[in-house]
Amino acid sequence: MRPAPGEVLHFSEDPAIEVFRPHVAATARQQAPYVWAVGHDRAPDYWFPRQCPRAMAWIGPGTTSDDAERILGAGSGARVHAIEYGWLDAMRTVELYAYRLPAAQFSAYDAAVVATTEVVPLGPPERVGDLFALHAEAGIQLRVLPNLHAFWDAVIASTLEFSGIRLRNALPRSVGVPASGTMSR
Repeated sequence: MRPAPGEVLHFSEDPAIEVFRPHVAATARQQAPYVWAVGHDRAPDYWFPRQCPRAMAWIGPGTTSDDAERILGAGSGARVHAIEYGWLDAMRTVELYAYRLPAAQFSAYDAAVVATTEVVPLGPPERVGDLFALHAEAGIQLRVLPNLHAFWDAVIASTLEFSGIRLRNALPRSVGVPASGTMSR
């Protein structure tokens, strides 16, 4: 599920949004009201239930081969997403929808795009479908871990590019994490 040329996507569990209105999210670091969406490259970041914590890493121009092999695995592809076991049922059963929005109304903002005016979808929302199949079709590893913290610590200390979403919803660091807090090879 990716946007077509001239489109961006907004993912939601709500299939009845008719107009997207700018708002300040409860967790926002900025105070300006926005409508949030993503382009082609970042759409996979949202192939999850909304509240699901996820840690994601991928090869970038500055990634060393040692870091890629240590964290992604030898011959395993260019990108990995990780969730916790407690989110498996939600990943299997969530009804996730993608809204196609006109890209011309959006401007770049960090890894996303934002609009400052109301946005009307280009059509009805599309059911995203099987999130595991989406990951597989895109060649993205999907790891299921007891706890995200050791993986996340290794990723952010590496040369990989990364994103963490809803990490505040992850299990506490002390639950299911080895005492050393490191990843093994």
